Amino acid sequence: MSVERTSLMRGAAAVAVTCAVLAGAPAAPAVPADGSGAGTPLTRTDLRRELERTLREAGYIGMSVEVRDGRRRTWASAGEARLGGGRPVARGERFRAASVTKTFTATVVLQLVAEGRLSLDDTVDHLLPGVVSGNGNDGSRITLRNLLQHTSGLYNYGPTGDTAADFERTRYDHLDAEESVARAVAHRPDFPPASADDPEPDWNYSNPNYLVAGMVVEKVTGRSWAEEVRDRIVRPLGLRDTYEPGDDPRIHGPHARTYQRFPGSAEWTDTTERNMSMASAAGSLISGERDLDRFFTALFDGRLLPPAQLAEMRRTVPASAEIRQAFPALDYGLGLMRQPLACGGHRWGHGGDLEGATVRTGFTEDGRRSVVITATGKRSGDEHLLRAERAVQRLTDLALCGRPRS
Repeated sequence: MSVERTSLMRGAAAVAVTCAVLAGAPAAPAVPADGSGAGTPLTRTDLRRELERTLREAGYIGMSVEVRDGRRRTWASAGEARLGGGRPVARGERFRAASVTKTFTATVVLQLVAEGRLSLDDTVDHLLPGVVSGNGNDGSRITLRNLLQHTSGLYNYGPTGDTAADFERTRYDHLDAEESVARAVAHRPDFPPASADDPEPDWNYSNPNYLVAGMVVEKVTGRSWAEEVRDRIVRPLGLRDTYEPGDDPRIHGPHARTYQRFPGSAEWTDTTERNMSMASAAGSLISGERDLDRFFTALFDGRLLPPAQLAEMRRTVPASAEIRQAFPALDYGLGLMRQPLACGGHRWGHGGDLEGATVRTGFTEDGRRSVVITATGKRSGDEHLLRAERAVQRLTDLALCGRPRS
């Protein structure tokens, strides 16, 4: 998943970290390709035990997990909601969805495609003349598909630095999408934009892709991407914990605190309060476990998109040539990630990361089983990230595959 090292804007390197984790994991036994090798669901005792193991191995401060099997839901938490406070994470608490926001944004764009107001072949320059230009960036060659698929080549600009001092200096700053995109195109692109029929295009995880997509939504509808998400997805589905905070740095309602151990620091920095305007359509939503499950379930059930647009969303490409060599099966669609399951078939969803916080979602192809995992307390450095991601990947597989049938 999009495991950023210290920021939402570190996605490309983070995805590589995830793949390295998976590439180094033991190979799964031969299983049916259709996922029929899934076993019996974990009991609540099993889930709590596995979550506590994950917390220890990953070095997190607090975690929660909700697993659904059909209509049956199982939930557990481990660790603390506030460092040193002793209170466990409670069910129904809100959190920053981070890059899971991308799936919401992609869904709105594809709804507009279904309505005939956009085409995936529309170019950025046609929709937003001059916004992506200069330094080798050419918006006349970048399509909506490129943006949603991360095959545009746009540089992954991020405004935050790597240290605790950097975070404290910028945590309350407002940075609109236009400024972030302007700073991204001040860099040369990583590669030329891919054609729609390229089966193995160049790929890099770049948050400016989704900032531009949000700007496109505003241009076409005359309303912000957040208003479109609210009226097209949040309200129709009754997502009571999902909202876009704007410049408000707080999370309203019950929530756990988030903490980051920055490079060179021996102390935890509380990262809970922050202005998320810099993430916008790429990662600013606040949500909850039940809401994310309801959203993805509705998406895969066809309640949010017609079959043609949902098929386009599921049309994946390898995440990158380098990652494909390390772990071929990590693919990216239009705001969706796909990974293999140990019991056969694949899981779909999207991950999200910010300083101090991790979100992982997974849904089986038939939609019967799902898992939403949240974690707080992150340490910097590849070694810590690798260990934490390995533990979370193991928990995700267990949650969706269950125990082997005897």
